[in-house]
Amino acid sequence: MPQIIGKEGSTVLTGQILHTWEVSEYEQHDRPMRWYLIMLVLGLFLVGYGLFTNNFLFALIVILFSIIIFLQSHQIPHRVPFSITDLGVLVNNRFYMYSEFMDFYIIYNPPQVKTLFLEPESTFRPRLRVLLGEEDPNEIKFTLRQFLSENVTKEEEPLSDKMAREWMIH
Repeated sequence: MPQIIGKEGSTVLTGQILHTWEVSEYEQHDRPMRWYLIMLVLGLFLVGYGLFTNNFLFALIVILFSIIIFLQSHQIPHRVPFSITDLGVLVNNRFYMYSEFMDFYIIYNPPQVKTLFLEPESTFRPRLRVLLGEEDPNEIKFTLRQFLSENVTKEEEPLSDKMAREWMIH
């Protein structure tokens, strides 16, 4: 479980910083008008289907999802500091020890994908996805290999990330 830095009474030891950079909270997409029209038609179809089948919860979820995507598209993502230390990784004000991660892998296929993935030990925790930006992936690999094993079998980004990127959702 990540430890929150800066909380009153918190004495979290983060270690020496080895790499640090800032990442966007999420990817900002330049969505064309066509994307909005397609999503509007798809959303209306799904809401209509939900109402037609008396599945009101599904219709409500589609409406809420649409509102969230619309609001998110009109906000500028925050810049979040990310650091690799000799004891773990620091994301904004949350510190994750290396013992919380099973392994890591980097998918580097510029300019579309330049991402570090940290796989958690717990199946209930989400994968930590960090955009590399202008960082050298070889330096990051070299540093992380000292503390975590690298999953060399992963050659592509997860399907959920690929779909979200191609559909410009996150």
